[in-house]
Amino acid sequence: MSEEKPILSVRNLKTYFDVTKGIFTKKQIVKAVDDVSFDVMENETFGLVGESGCGKTTLGRTIVKLYEPESGSIEFQGKDIAKLHGKELISFRKDMQMIFQDPYASLNPRMTVGEIIKEPMIIHNIYNTDEEREQRVVELLKIVGLKPDHIRRYPAEFSGGQRQRVGIARALAVNPKFIVCDEPISALDVSIQAQVVNLLKDIQKEMGLSYLFIAHDLSMVKHISDRIGVMYLGHLVECGPSNDVYHRPLHPYTIALLSAIPIPDPDVAKNKQRIVLGGEVPSPINPPEGCPFCTRCTRATERCHKERPKPIQVGTRTVACHLYEK
Repeated sequence: MSEEKPILSVRNLKTYFDVTKGIFTKKQIVKAVDDVSFDVMENETFGLVGESGCGKTTLGRTIVKLYEPESGSIEFQGKDIAKLHGKELISFRKDMQMIFQDPYASLNPRMTVGEIIKEPMIIHNIYNTDEEREQRVVELLKIVGLKPDHIRRYPAEFSGGQRQRVGIARALAVNPKFIVCDEPISALDVSIQAQVVNLLKDIQKEMGLSYLFIAHDLSMVKHISDRIGVMYLGHLVECGPSNDVYHRPLHPYTIALLSAIPIPDPDVAKNKQRIVLGGEVPSPINPPEGCPFCTRCTRATERCHKERPKPIQVGTRTVACHLYEK
C-alpha cells in the first residue's frame, strides 16, 4: 500500500430482501448483509471470505449498486454513493467495475469479444472514434494474455480461463479505480486459478487499482490480499492483516474455517486437528438473537445467546466476539 487512505468506506451497511410468498403470508425478510463496516485503502486488496450463503456476493453487488442497500453508507473517494441514481450512478460506475464469478454467464454469447470490451467504452463516451476503441481493445487483450486476433471471436470459442480474461479486460475498459472481484477463480480449473490471480496482481501493480476480492479459497485469498474480512450470516466477524488472520485467527468461526484448509503434505495433514462445526447455519430470515455464530460455537456462553457482540479492536484486528471483551 502506497498510502493509508481509504478509497472505500462502508459503514453499518444493511441489504435486506423481501421473500414473502402470497398476500396472506407472514412477512419474511432475508437479512443478507446486516450491519457491516470496513475500509479498503488505495492500492490495497481487501479479501472477503466465508461459507456459501454468508452474504459475500450480496455485499459486493451492493457496493457497486447492483442491489439497493436497506440502510448505511458507502463512501467512495469521500462521496456517499448509497443514494446515487440516474446520471450520477452511471458516472460512478466508470470508476468502480465488477468481475463476475461465472465467465460463461457474464458474457453475451451473441457479441464478439471486441464488441463486449468496447461496449462500456461506448456507454461512457471513452475515445472519439471506433478505431481508437478497437486499438484499446487490442491493448487490453494483450494485457490479459490474449491474442489480438481474438477480437473477432465469440465467447463460445474460448475456454473458461480465457473467458474470465475477457471479463477482466471488459472491467478494465473504462480505466476504473476500484474493482469488485466476485469469486473470479471459483469456476476455473485449479491449474488456471493461479494464472488469473497473478494476472490480477500484475494489473493492480501497473494500474494502481484497489480490489475487493471475494473467494472461498482461504489460501488464495491470503496470497492476493493485504487484509482479510471474514463473514458469517451477513456479519463481518473478524477483520485484519492477512498474515495475522491466517496464522493467528481470533474468532471461533475463523479458527474453524482455517482448520478446513487442505494441506498437501500427508505427514503434516495427518497430525492436523480439524474442527468440525456442529449444527446448521441459522436462517438469515430468522437469525439468532445474540451472536450469529452462537448456535454452532463450542465456546458460546449464555451471554452469547442473548447479546450480539460489537466489533472491538484487538491488536491489529477487529473481532466481534464476547471472548475478547475486557
